[in-house]
Amino acid sequence: MEGFVEPFWKDLFAYAANPSAETEPGARKVLTLDATRWQYLNGAADPSLVSPDNWLHDQTLLDRPGNDLIQLKLFHDYPTNIDGYPQLQEYFRTSQVPLLAVWGANDEIFGPDGARAFQRDLPDADIHLVDAGHFALETHLDAIAGYIRGFRCTLPAKS
Repeated sequence: MEGFVEPFWKDLFAYAANPSAETEPGARKVLTLDATRWQYLNGAADPSLVSPDNWLHDQTLLDRPGNDLIQLKLFHDYPTNIDGYPQLQEYFRTSQVPLLAVWGANDEIFGPDGARAFQRDLPDADIHLVDAGHFALETHLDAIAGYIRGFRCTLPAKS
């Protein structure tokens, strides 16, 4: 849970716990163009690397008729993901599956403590924080691809 950055999630969790006329406006804030742009640019070391096409395309999809109601249903259902965390963590502890997490060090949605938390259950997890926000691939594609390539080389060959 330490990966959830409270200012971003506060209104969404309030809505999930009690969908109502009082909590809905806070949830709807994340469906706006300003919020979508913020998700792409916030924390980016060099925002000029992020094409406006990306958030404008996302917003166009978010603005489709009826999509707001679908998003609100997803927000309301989000705690079911969290309810599954203990089972996933138990799997990590018992399997010791290889794990690579490359995370935006400046992500104000899922903060870097969320990446570090993997190491509680997977001490050998390969964790990398890049100088980026939530959409780290927008500004660090080459570095992240390098981490993926390097991680793949450490995996045992399939028989």
